[in-house]
Amino acid sequence: MTITEENPTAAGAPSFDSLDPRTGAVVATHPIHDEADVRVAVARAREAATWWSGLTYAERADRLGAWKSLVTQRLDELAGVMSAETGKPHGDALLEAALAIDHLAWASGHAKKVLKRHKVPSGLVMANQKATVEFRPLGVIGVIGPWNYPVFTPMGSIAYALSAGNAVVFKPSEYTPGIGLWLAKTFTEAVGKPVFQVVTGLGETGSALCRSGVDKLAFTGSTATGKKVMAACAESLTPVLIEAGGKDALIVDEDADLDAAADGAVWGACGNAGQTCAGVERVYVHEKVYDEFLVKIVEKAKGLQASDDEGSQIGPITMPSQVDIIRRHIDDAIAKGGRAILGGPEAVGDRFVQPTILVDVPADSTAWTEETFGPTMTVAKVASMDEAVARTNDSRYALGSAVFSKSRGMQIAERLRVGMTSINGVITFAGVPSLPFGGIGDSGFGRIHGPEGLKEFTYAHAITKQRMKPLLALTTFDRTEKAEQQLGKMMKMLHGRGGKK
Repeated sequence: MTITEENPTAAGAPSFDSLDPRTGAVVATHPIHDEADVRVAVARAREAATWWSGLTYAERADRLGAWKSLVTQRLDELAGVMSAETGKPHGDALLEAALAIDHLAWASGHAKKVLKRHKVPSGLVMANQKATVEFRPLGVIGVIGPWNYPVFTPMGSIAYALSAGNAVVFKPSEYTPGIGLWLAKTFTEAVGKPVFQVVTGLGETGSALCRSGVDKLAFTGSTATGKKVMAACAESLTPVLIEAGGKDALIVDEDADLDAAADGAVWGACGNAGQTCAGVERVYVHEKVYDEFLVKIVEKAKGLQASDDEGSQIGPITMPSQVDIIRRHIDDAIAKGGRAILGGPEAVGDRFVQPTILVDVPADSTAWTEETFGPTMTVAKVASMDEAVARTNDSRYALGSAVFSKSRGMQIAERLRVGMTSINGVITFAGVPSLPFGGIGDSGFGRIHGPEGLKEFTYAHAITKQRMKPLLALTTFDRTEKAEQQLGKMMKMLHGRGGKK
C-alpha cells in the first residue's frame, strides 16, 4: 500500500499536493487512500504481524538495527524532505531526525528487558503457585502523525510499537506525507516485509484508519481532533493513545541563572517557529528578577528573524490556518490591555511570524488559555513560587513544563500537575529515550518513549503454574471447614492490624 516514486499516483485517482510552506510551491502529489485502501493495508499488516511477532527480540532488533543504519546513512536526505515539507531550517530537521534515530536504537535494544516474561511474587495464600507476566504485542497499530515534528513524534509510536512486535500502518499528516513515505520506503529496503506501511490522504483517510480494525490507534494532534479520533475508535472499542495540545509554562525563580533561563525561554517559544506541543508559551517570573529577565529575553529574541533566507533560524508557519490563530491570540492580548515588548500584531505575516513577547496580559486572554502554536510567549510577574505553581497548574492543558532555579528546582517541579518537567533546561525530557512522554487533561493520555512507551503497545499476559499442592485447598468444592478456619486465622495474622494512629 505504500506509494513510492516507483509506484506513483494512478492517473485520474483522487490526489492531493504537499506544499512548501515557504513559497506555496508543490513539493509532490500523493494519492488519497479511501476506506477500502486502508483496510487492504491493515490486512497486509496483520499478515506480516504474524511473521514479525514470531521473531525473537534479537531477530527483530537486528532488522530494526538495519533500518536504523540505513536512515542514519541517509540522514541529510531525510532532513531535506522534512525541510521541504515543513519549511523548518535544515539544522532543525537534522536534529529532529537524529533524536528519532536515538529513540529507535533504545526501543529495539531494550524491548526484551522490558517486555519478556518474568516472575512476580505469588503471595502467602498462593505460595504454591509460580506467577509470571509477559507483555505481548497487540497486533496491528495505527498511527496518525502530526506535521510539526513529522519524524520524531510519530517515531515515538512507530519505533516502540515495532520493537514490541507489532506491525504498523501510518497515516502521516497531509502536510508532510512525503516524510511518512520516505520512512516506509527505507524500512522496506532494510526489512523486506510489509510490517510498516503508509497510507496517505486527508481527514477521511485518518477516520478510515480509526475504523479499520487496528488493535490500537496512536494519535498526535490537536485536542479537538483527538476527541474525534476517540469517538471514531469507540465504535469498535479500539484503544487509543492521545498526545494532544499543550500550553506549557516556564517558571523562573529569583535565584535562577537568568541568562540560561532567557535562552531556554526564547528557544522553547521560537524554535520550530513555535510549533511545538511541549514548547514554551507561558512564562512566570519572580518579581525580584522580572525586569532583568525581560531585558534579557528581548535582547535574545530581537536578533531572530523568521524568513525564507538560507541562514534563517526560524522557518514559516507550516499550516496556513495557524497564522490566523496566532494573530487572533496576539490581538486579543492587546485588546485586553496587554503590551507587546517585541513583535506584536505587525509581526504576523502571510507565511512567517516574527518573535513576539507579550506582557501585562489579563488572565482571561486566549494568549494565556489557548494553545497558540507560534513564536510567541506571554510573560507574567509573580510574587512567589507558590503563585507560579498555582498559575501553571490552572490550565486545562498539562503536557510539559520547565523550571529555572539553582536551589529549588526539584521542589518546584514536584508540585506541577503535568506529564513532564525539565529543570534548568527546556524540553530536555523529550530527548531522553528512557523517559515516558505524554500529558494529562486536555493534553491527552498514554505514553510514548521509555519502558512505558513499549508497554503501551502490548497487553499483559499473566500465567500461574502450580509448583506443589497447596497447604490450604481453597479453590475446590472439597474445601473443608478446617481449611476455612485456618484461612481466617491467616488473614487476621497478616492483615488484621491497622496502621499506626
